[in-house]
Amino acid sequence: MQVTFAFNHFGRGLIQRMPRCRLGYFHVVNNDFTEWKMYAIGGSANPMINSQGNRYIAPPSADSKEVTKRVDTDEGHWAGWNWRTDGDIMVNGAFFVPSGDGLSDIYAKASSYEPRSASLVTQLTMYAGVFGGPRDDDGSESYTDGTITGDSASGNTGRGGGGDGDYFGMMFGGGTIAMPPPSTTIFFIILFIYITTTTNNGGLLLLL
Repeated sequence: MQVTFAFNHFGRGLIQRMPRCRLGYFHVVNNDFTEWKMYAIGGSANPMINSQGNRYIAPPSADSKEVTKRVDTDEGHWAGWNWRTDGDIMVNGAFFVPSGDGLSDIYAKASSYEPRSASLVTQLTMYAGVFGGPRDDDGSESYTDGTITGDSASGNTGRGGGGDGDYFGMMFGGGTIAMPPPSTTIFFIILFIYITTTTNNGGLLLLL
């Protein structure tokens, strides 16, 4: 099993399992985690977890600063599990407990695309959440004072071009496609398609 979790905003008040991994290979990339209650990423049964380019903002509670949790497993068993943090931003005392060999080449099966810099997480997740609904914060805080983990701390944050305002460029490393349209634009596109396919007894409305 190979699973990618990308471009999500896990907002305030969520408790755990963002995700909860079991077996398989998991790429957790370019997500925004904001003040979980217990932990953000958990796992059991020796999953491989590759956390890259995420922002982890710990809750105020001193007992919940750890991003990771090995569920119902003692350290003697999980010490060899391959979990790493690379280019993540840790804020407000958040910390990720890595394990395993720590060699980059072993994470090939737990990778899906080159991560973008964690500093772009606000833009990458700005449309995450309920369709058409706002985030539980305005995304205006940059949290640039967080600690950056892994190789990406030295600038190895993925390849490719794309400006900071270029959504698809940020994801896939190039192009000049603009940010996704807001929900009102999507609504009118759907309405237009509906009208054109139902006008003139089912015929298409041709616009000259």
